[in-house]
Amino acid sequence: MDISTRIGATGVQDSPLDTSSIADTVRSDASGALVTFEGIVRNHDDGRSVTGIEYIAHPSASEVVDEVAEDVAARHPECRVAVVHRVGKLDIGELALVAAVSSPHREASFAAVQDVVDTVKDKLPVWKRQVFTDGSDEWVGSA
Repeated sequence: MDISTRIGATGVQDSPLDTSSIADTVRSDASGALVTFEGIVRNHDDGRSVTGIEYIAHPSASEVVDEVAEDVAARHPECRVAVVHRVGKLDIGELALVAAVSSPHREASFAAVQDVVDTVKDKLPVWKRQVFTDGSDEWVGSA
């Protein structure tokens, strides 16, 4: 199966992420497993209370997400891959990242979804601003 036929939703968007919609782009009758990952904005970081975050993306970010999906699909040839990252201001509990992988068997889907998340964190040119409850903020390298 061609890699392009194994890539689902990818990219960067400023609107809320919908896990079900993203997962549906890799669902298939040949898949016995569908694994999803949700990166959720939490209320703390490194012992400090957080009120929200903001993600700013480099103009190439969407292309980088596309490349990550293609690279992971190439490393996991039995899998279908989708991954979308959110940008803009996010509140506690909102989704910052959704990844979904389907395959005939669960082991492959679990391995590939971890690969997707780790590779996005390593390569995506997105910067995160955390806002703390004391009113201070902090920019963190890449998200």
